[in-house]
Amino acid sequence: MRFPPEFLEEIRARLPVSEVVGRRVRLKKSGREWNGLSPFNAEKSPSFFVNDVKMAWFDFSSGKNGNIFDFVMATEGLSFPEAVERLAGEAGLPLPQRTAETVAQEKRRAGLHEVLEKAAQFFLRRLVGREGARARDYLAQRGISADSQAAFRIGYAPNDRHALRDHLAGQDADLETMIEAGLLVHGDEVKVPYDRFRDRVMFPICDRSGRVIAFGGRALEKGVPAKYLNSPETTLFHKGALLYNHHQARKSAHDRGAVVAVEGYVDVVAMAAVGFPNVVAACGTALTPDQCDLLWKMAPEPTLCFDGDAAGRRAAFKAVETTLPLIGPSRSMRFAFLPDGQDPDDLARSGGASAITEVLEQAKPLVDVLWLRETEGHDFSTPEQRAGLERRLHEVVRPITDESLRRHYAAAMKERLAALLGPRRRDPSDGQRSNRGPAQRSGPTAGGRRSPFGPPLLRGYRESGLPPMSESISRSPAMMRAALPPREALIIASILNHPTLLERHFDQVEGLEFSNPEAARLRDAIVHLSGEELHDPGTLRQALARHGLEDVRARIEAAAERLPHWHLRADAAESDADHVLQQALTLHQKMQALHKQLKVAERALAQDGNDKTFAELQDIRERLSTLIGMEATVEGFGTSSGRAEPEV
Repeated sequence: MRFPPEFLEEIRARLPVSEVVGRRVRLKKSGREWNGLSPFNAEKSPSFFVNDVKMAWFDFSSGKNGNIFDFVMATEGLSFPEAVERLAGEAGLPLPQRTAETVAQEKRRAGLHEVLEKAAQFFLRRLVGREGARARDYLAQRGISADSQAAFRIGYAPNDRHALRDHLAGQDADLETMIEAGLLVHGDEVKVPYDRFRDRVMFPICDRSGRVIAFGGRALEKGVPAKYLNSPETTLFHKGALLYNHHQARKSAHDRGAVVAVEGYVDVVAMAAVGFPNVVAACGTALTPDQCDLLWKMAPEPTLCFDGDAAGRRAAFKAVETTLPLIGPSRSMRFAFLPDGQDPDDLARSGGASAITEVLEQAKPLVDVLWLRETEGHDFSTPEQRAGLERRLHEVVRPITDESLRRHYAAAMKERLAALLGPRRRDPSDGQRSNRGPAQRSGPTAGGRRSPFGPPLLRGYRESGLPPMSESISRSPAMMRAALPPREALIIASILNHPTLLERHFDQVEGLEFSNPEAARLRDAIVHLSGEELHDPGTLRQALARHGLEDVRARIEAAAERLPHWHLRADAAESDADHVLQQALTLHQKMQALHKQLKVAERALAQDGNDKTFAELQDIRERLSTLIGMEATVEGFGTSSGRAEPEV
């Protein structure tokens, strides 16, 4: 039986070599590798080595080496198909059926790889030609040398709607393959498919084997809605499951025992140029669990590098939320923050390797950033605020699935809480009276020592409340008939009236789960249109009408008009709209996460019904109720009666 290369690669990606070999050979960790006694020869000193990054094993006593399939064949006497069948079962993958359909799919994938490689070569030639002058100037200004351009196969897409299409057609590529590869824009309203990437510096995105599967394009013209434009999701390209430069960074990450993840393609190129080849980037997404797994296969504690401004803080805090359920005793994250106003590209050009090294050496462990997220910029001068912090710290460690690690995180939070709040007077009502006299009692005192009202306000980044959605509005008959939650109407209407906000919050908007089918449908259409030049509300509405969504858009906007939020109007200041949209998106994501936890807890309770599970279920319900109450009761911002007070 012949197996598709993608199927074999997926098995290798799911099963570390050390796991497969370790069932027959007692392995011991040695630096970045494993070693043990040869299973093929009797020996006293280990000469058998396993390298998970290289996905290979080496037996120097017998001269044998290979991958997981070779090992199973050599040690169990299986044929190659039998070894694949065995390991596929362990990896949880069903065997592909060799049918006329699967043969056609393999042929189709091969055709996609071929046309994408030809596109990469086309962009390369355009960069060095007459049309690529502006692109070469841009790369020179960013300090990207000719050697770096060659190493990363950077190219240029000319400002022509049909240049790539016509070139590929001249090499016998059919239109359907170009569309499936994500190279052309098409649709019911597009009579003639045209090039997706135009007047952009092109960065090929490769799979683990180094084959081109997609592109990222950086616009040269200012004012373009999407400064960076990625290929759409395709048969080959799933952006949340990939890392840019993964295929080149794996070896250097293994050699150094470290890998760094940054936010942009240019950042990767710039850092590699000054001596950091072990750098990768997400492909236009916030960090995903799949990307975390890829990072951990390269190093046990990857460093995530963020800008030092408020946006960088928010991105880091979102990464904390993603990674917490996934960490364990041997896998965590570190967080490096750049000087405010600089990204890795800027720092590499201005300070070189030493400046980058200094930032990476100051990277904070995950526990520090988790604490920062919960405390920075908050006031803890009242008992209520302190109690709120204590409760949040109890909640934030819950997603950690490893019980031992969760216990240690809880202890770390308690220690930091005690250090922040300091000693307090014992409450006589707790039934534990002190035997010491009044002069000996610890706690806040007068006379210039510790303030009886706790530590001063910590200034800096501060979350603020979401604008109110009154219960009368959320339960209005029109909204109930439409089954459209007010928050979903708020999010859609904000983008309809302020389209430029979509680029700023693209990843959050794209990843939201909407309960209302029409809201989800309209959101998907807006995301699909994001690559077009939709600068103003009128242009966006016209584009939606062309796609047959005029009635859906009108119904959702009509529902949104009943919400008492002045920022929804197109004439509202974009900063106001941006502020409230971010709050709505954050709350929506938190609600989604809690609802998922609730379903898991309800299933668990139905299965075992013990007191611990019931307590967890009650706690989740209480947190949901708190969030719902916060949304309903926060007052004074977003209503038609007045503008928001500025933050201080």
